[in-house]
Amino acid sequence: MKWNGRSVFSIVIVSMIASSLVTMAFMQAGNNNATGAVTAASENLFSMGNQKYPAEFSKLNDAFQTIKRDYIQEISNDQLVEGAINGMIESLDDPYSNYMDPESAKEFNSSLQSTFQGIGAEVTMQNERVTIVTPIKGSPAEKAGLRPNDVILSVNGESLDGLDLQKAVMKIRGPKGSKAVLKIQREGVSEPLTIECIRDDIPMETVDSEVIEKGSNKIGHITMSQFSVDTAQHFTEQLADLESKGIDGLVIDVRGNPGGYLLAVKEIGEKLVPNKGLIVKIVYGDKSKQSEEFRSTLDQAKPYPIVLLVDGGSASASEILAGALKESGGYKLVGEKTFGKGTVQSTMEMSDSSQLKLTIAKWLTPNGEWIHQKGIEPDVKVSQPAYFQATQIPKDKTLKRDMSGADVKNVQVILNGLKFPTGRNDGYYDQGTEEAVKRFQASKKLPVTGQIDKNTAFAIEDAIREQIANPNNDLQLQKAIEVVQQQIGTK
Repeated sequence: MKWNGRSVFSIVIVSMIASSLVTMAFMQAGNNNATGAVTAASENLFSMGNQKYPAEFSKLNDAFQTIKRDYIQEISNDQLVEGAINGMIESLDDPYSNYMDPESAKEFNSSLQSTFQGIGAEVTMQNERVTIVTPIKGSPAEKAGLRPNDVILSVNGESLDGLDLQKAVMKIRGPKGSKAVLKIQREGVSEPLTIECIRDDIPMETVDSEVIEKGSNKIGHITMSQFSVDTAQHFTEQLADLESKGIDGLVIDVRGNPGGYLLAVKEIGEKLVPNKGLIVKIVYGDKSKQSEEFRSTLDQAKPYPIVLLVDGGSASASEILAGALKESGGYKLVGEKTFGKGTVQSTMEMSDSSQLKLTIAKWLTPNGEWIHQKGIEPDVKVSQPAYFQATQIPKDKTLKRDMSGADVKNVQVILNGLKFPTGRNDGYYDQGTEEAVKRFQASKKLPVTGQIDKNTAFAIEDAIREQIANPNNDLQLQKAIEVVQQQIGTK
């Protein structure tokens, strides 16, 4: 895709395909133009035949020729070229830049659909390890208890060590109904966790809305799971519907939203940021390109207060919206610090259908802040109850008296959240924990053994999922509504 007047931006957002990325839609066929640009920019040239290259290429050519002549096995030119490209990308030490060979690129592009199959989580490569950015709401990954910053060590017993992101993703993905048993390393947990996900269809319906009646107030609540092609249109339609119902305030929820098309967040920002305020500024690595600013088209603020809900899974385009609403709109952010993704990538398609994705720019908030690897702090910090972070209970073993470890601690956190107090949450299965299990089993008409077998484990998980789904237990949402109501009262 060539430049056509004003720059067009897109984000590659596919579950278990890549981390959340603000990506510029800059598709270039072949590499002739790129080669010409490099040659023209170089003062010291190396000649080979009728072609001229940067002088440093002579060293690369020496290595290439030596390997072809002397190596004990026959190596194809393609294999050496692929290795050289991968080596250059790896030397950047940038988890958001990567190279996909034709096969990987085909797999990647086939996933850019409105529905795909997998576990439903965004991932990136951090410190050479596959790391969760965020699970998609309602996905198998979220239901299984995966969290932002979880590190995936293995899938179905196969280690991910040494694999690049695309190859690791291919192991994580799979057909609907198949099982992905993930070994997870989680910060603050000494032992790896085993989490089982049943792969499913992951729909890309990105906007949902409702009216929450609180006292005499009607509060609109719009949730965006990501910023896809149609998100801005759906947001506009659902916001108009909420306004037609006479809302007194609005909560926009981008928790767990890994990002999306910057064009989408720009269009949404234009409808929310008052006084034609700045939404975002793009600064390019290519110094010949001028930085770009995107501004709102809205003259006046909405006639009702707005609060944005964020957490550690709010990344990239979500953070652009957060920065714009906070700094240009003066609106409050509620929740937890955001992920911290402040770079822009472009994707170049090469002549053999391989793809090179490269970080070419960074984006700044209206106040000129680069939030990369820092995130954005909320104005009102609120954490969810501990049981919101609970994980699966193992089904292949029975937890009982005098056992200890992360699995027991996880159960204690859940039981305490379900109002069956264990008296402790340090991971030791004592008499108090046993009694709590018995009380829970009696309440569900299960055999009262005080031990957590498979049936009890499923019952505990069903109960905690139901409790988490109740909006009254969502402390972050309730605080956001409270902040909106305070501002309604002030008005």
